[in-house]
Amino acid sequence: MRKHPVIAVAVTAGALAALVATPAQAAEYSSALKVRGVQYDAPGKDSNNCSSGNTHEEYLTIKNYSSTATVNLKGYIVKDAAGNRFTFTASHSLQPGDYVKLRGGRGTDSDKNNVVYRNNCNFLWNNDRDTIYLLKPSGSRADVHAYTKSGSDRDGNGYITFHK
Repeated sequence: MRKHPVIAVAVTAGALAALVATPAQAAEYSSALKVRGVQYDAPGKDSNNCSSGNTHEEYLTIKNYSSTATVNLKGYIVKDAAGNRFTFTASHSLQPGDYVKLRGGRGTDSDKNNVVYRNNCNFLWNNDRDTIYLLKPSGSRADVHAYTKSGSDRDGNGYITFHK
């Protein structure tokens, strides 16, 4: 008779461990802003040379999924698993359904073209695996996604869609 409760405890503990080990992207956060997708592997041979490299081809698309609220990106943070980060320091408002591409490299931010440049020619996302964190100005999570090249990028084109 004792075996069953012990087994039940082991199963319960195993289930609890499975819940704790579940990837971060399984959680849904209460935020209108979500990571729509990421071009984590820029086309071509990777080069972070500012004048001739392809860092500007690596980007993250953040979309406002609210049907009514406009969201200002100022103070939002995007970071990776290693702690590399970008903070939106300027006001950039996303209307309901609108999006912005956060690109690597250098360029001119444009509300009209929905683009913000990191003004850093180093790649942010790893080509094999990484975790993308979108943090609210308060520091709480707006959205999180882990990916692997072999498990997440079904067509192998270096782009992954998280939210449609």
